[in-house]
Amino acid sequence: MGGSLRNKVAVVTGSGQGLGKAFAVNFAEEGARVVVNDLSPQEGTAEKTAKLIKDNGGEAITVYGDVGSMAFCEKLIGAAIDTWGTIDVLVNNAGVNRDKMVWNMSEEDWDAVVDVVLKGTFACTRFASAHMRKQGGGRIINITSQAGISGNSGQPNYSAAKGGVIGFTKSCALALGRSGITVNAIAPQADTRIWRTVTPERAREMGVTRGLITADEAAKIPDEEVHAKVFGLSDDIAPLVTYLAGDHAGNINGQLFFASGGRISIYAQPIQERSIYSKERWTVKELELIVPVALTSGILNPAPAPPALQKGP
Repeated sequence: MGGSLRNKVAVVTGSGQGLGKAFAVNFAEEGARVVVNDLSPQEGTAEKTAKLIKDNGGEAITVYGDVGSMAFCEKLIGAAIDTWGTIDVLVNNAGVNRDKMVWNMSEEDWDAVVDVVLKGTFACTRFASAHMRKQGGGRIINITSQAGISGNSGQPNYSAAKGGVIGFTKSCALALGRSGITVNAIAPQADTRIWRTVTPERAREMGVTRGLITADEAAKIPDEEVHAKVFGLSDDIAPLVTYLAGDHAGNINGQLFFASGGRISIYAQPIQERSIYSKERWTVKELELIVPVALTSGILNPAPAPPALQKGP
C-alpha cells in the first residue's frame, strides 16, 4: 500500500465496475477509506469492489442507489460522514447511455442520461462541498467525456450532459477554490463496457483519427485486442485521479484533462480565435460578405451536406 491518501475518506460513484472500480481500488491502495456506490445489487458489483479492497487490507463500505436522486446523494455523502466522520474526496463517475439520433430520442432517453450524469454530479457535489467548506478543504473530480468536448452524433443526451459537467466543473472551481477545495475534470478513454459496444473496425478507425495509433499499427492488431490497445485500460486512468485527489495537487483547480493508456493531456482554455469589428451595428448583408472571408475562412464543416443539399454562393 502507498500512502498519498492515508486517512482520507473518498466517495466514488458508479464504482462497481470499470473506471469507478479502478479509482476506488487505487484510492484504497493509497490508504483511503472508500464508499463504493452502484445503482443496485442486481445491476452492479459494488460488493465485489469493496471485498477486493478489504481483502487487500483496506476499508470500504457499499451504498446502493441512484445518483439521479437528490435524496439519495445526500444519503450517499452522509454515509461517508456517518461512518468515518468526514469526506475528503468525491469522484463523480456514475454514467449511463441511451444512444439514439436526436430525431428519434424520447424524453425518457434524455432524462435518464442527464439525471445520472449531470444532475448526479451536481447533487453529490452539493452535499459533499457543504461539508468540505466546513472542514476547510477537499477534492472533487468529475468524469466527463470526449463526447462532451467534441460531441457524438448518436449521443445528444450524453454529449450534452458531459459537456454540462465541464461547465459545472469550471463554475465550482471558482466558487470553492478559496475554501481549499479543488474541482477538476477528466475525459478518460479506456476499454470499458461502453467502449466494448464499438466494433473492432470502428475502434481502429477512431484510434487512427485521434492520433492514438497509425494506420499500419491498427491493421496489425487482432480483433480481440483492439479495444485495449486503442483505448487503454481503466487501471491506466486511476493514478491521475488519485494524484488529483491528493495533497500534492492542491493548486490544480478548474482544469480539464484527457487520459488514455500512458497519455495524459491538459486542455487549453477556450479562446476567441478571430474577431471582426464595426463602429456601427453589423447588417446582415455585410455579414454575408465578410464572415466567410474574415471569420470562418479555412474552418471545416464537421459534417457537410451532400452537394445536392448545399445552398449558398
